[in-house]
Amino acid sequence: MKDCHYSLLLASGRRLLLLLIAAACSGLVEGAYNTNSGHNALQPAAAPPPPPPQRPLGPNDPYFDPLTPRNVTALVGKSAYLTCRVRNLGNKTVSWIRHRDIHILTVAGYTYTSDQRFQAIHHRETDEWTLQIKWAQKRDAGDYECQISTQPHRSYFVTLNVVGGLTKDSRRQQQQLTPPHAYKRPTIYDDLNLMFRDQVPTAEILGAPDLHVDKGSTINLTCIIKYSPEPPAYIFWYHHDEVISYDSQRGGVSVITEKGDVTTSYLLIQHAELTDSGKYSCSPSNADVASVRVHVLNGMKFVYVCPKFHSNKIVETFHLLKI
Repeated sequence: MKDCHYSLLLASGRRLLLLLIAAACSGLVEGAYNTNSGHNALQPAAAPPPPPPQRPLGPNDPYFDPLTPRNVTALVGKSAYLTCRVRNLGNKTVSWIRHRDIHILTVAGYTYTSDQRFQAIHHRETDEWTLQIKWAQKRDAGDYECQISTQPHRSYFVTLNVVGGLTKDSRRQQQQLTPPHAYKRPTIYDDLNLMFRDQVPTAEILGAPDLHVDKGSTINLTCIIKYSPEPPAYIFWYHHDEVISYDSQRGGVSVITEKGDVTTSYLLIQHAELTDSGKYSCSPSNADVASVRVHVLNGMKFVYVCPKFHSNKIVETFHLLKI
């Protein structure tokens, strides 16, 4: 065997010694400093060798069930369930990680995110570790990693796809294409989805459709937004189809909004005037408009009068009296 020595003069004056051990100085070694091309040129190095394979599984090492689905599709607004099945877990733990931002979502049965839509579900009898995502949104789509705390870590990737809901026509067509023998026994996942199937974000004003207040009192309108996967980005209040200005010359108008699983917005109008009567609307960013008609009474109240008998009929009357 013959040793070949080449040196490359650098700008700093130092010499870089390239020691090539080869059978001959013919430049057959890839990635070496080759002089056979007629001018000095560095040849591209060969691709790095593949990483060593993982340590073979021992008889008691935890491992993933390869039959667990790697692709899951969920409807917008419904619950998504990502499952990995781990055998021989022993004293190790299972974590779920969202890959787009490397965010640890759950470890064992604990949740490590402020997004309350995420929850870990463990089925001990089936060795299943399930990540539940309530009210799935399209931004939830992507890769999720189920990880076992071995050294090195063992991972199982599941891809979530989130699609829009079915229309009536497409749902009918899907039912027609489903053969009778395709029926399967309902699972706990089906029951949970059934609970939320008709729950879309809705807005409601308490006291609607009509609300009566006295002149000079405070108009307190309460708008409740329910079944929303996340709080609305904004809520506009309207009077006679015009956005209410909180800094108008009228004054005494304020809005208080409390966001959460159920968002509540309060419209407060102090010292009610007759001109404050009319239609009021609450318009969230993610739900249909809710309306109420306010009647400001100028010292007028409905007074119930005892029923009278007239022609064998009981007649109940109300009188609008000025107090």
